[in-house]
Amino acid sequence: MKILLTTTSFQDTPGKHQELLESQGFDIDKVRGPITEAELLPIIADYDAVICGDDEYTEAVIKKGIEGKLKYISKYGVGLDKIDLEAAKKYNVPITNCPGVNQVSVAEHVLGLLLCFSRNIHLEHNITSKGGWYRYVGHEIEGKTIGIFGLGAIGKELAKKAKALGLKVKVADKYLNNEFVKEHNLDVCETLDEMLSSVDIISLHTPHTPETEEMINAHRINNIVKKGLIIINTARGRLINIDAVLDGLDKGIIAGYLADVLEVEPMSKGHPLQGAKNVIITPHIGSRTYQSVERQGTMAVENLLNLINE
Repeated sequence: MKILLTTTSFQDTPGKHQELLESQGFDIDKVRGPITEAELLPIIADYDAVICGDDEYTEAVIKKGIEGKLKYISKYGVGLDKIDLEAAKKYNVPITNCPGVNQVSVAEHVLGLLLCFSRNIHLEHNITSKGGWYRYVGHEIEGKTIGIFGLGAIGKELAKKAKALGLKVKVADKYLNNEFVKEHNLDVCETLDEMLSSVDIISLHTPHTPETEEMINAHRINNIVKKGLIIINTARGRLINIDAVLDGLDKGIIAGYLADVLEVEPMSKGHPLQGAKNVIITPHIGSRTYQSVERQGTMAVENLLNLINE
């Protein structure tokens, strides 16, 4: 079988996942993703299966693939918003993903961004690396209220860690796990607006869907959010309207925007958030720890093997 592997963290991190894939005797082509529709269309028909990251598996790509050899798509990672699931169903191409494997690494990254911003660590590092010695006054996070919008595996992990650090935690989810909420004594918000108006920090952990497209927008920033809100987005770039966030930062309504994701990745030259004040951006590394990559990579390979052996 001929396999296309595009996820870069899988390729860049040695471990059991690579050993498992290499031991199968597949003919493996490695391309560094994320791959666009235009890049996939000329090549996709040559492969029996793919292990992909956030590549553009549109209906056109899937149709082109099944006209050739394509039979299986194994997603490395959780989010499936870049794969046309209706088209996959239409053309009978099974899709798998890797839920429940990256929650520790992403939750730690959220807290890393928050602590870095609150204590100005990024600014102080830049100053001292140039030989300077200017000392900002930072803020403690203990006693602040964090809202976690989306209480899946990552949201749950973040809630536990945030409570341990002395944060007050509010949560919201369309399909709320009441048992978890009760066990950890969490406050529940019925709506996003209720959360935005009552928390000091909000961390987004929801998929990108038509319903969540630009859920953080000008109306909510100008009329609903509590002044001084810190927004943390390690989910999907399209959950926020960039212009609205920048305007909120300029007006002092938003204290900071801390992101691990953008609407289009990698970051384009001259992106509006590049170099913006009170913004920290990391290049989609929330789940990029050795432990998480090995867990996700192993599951992605095992998922593919299960599909093949069905």
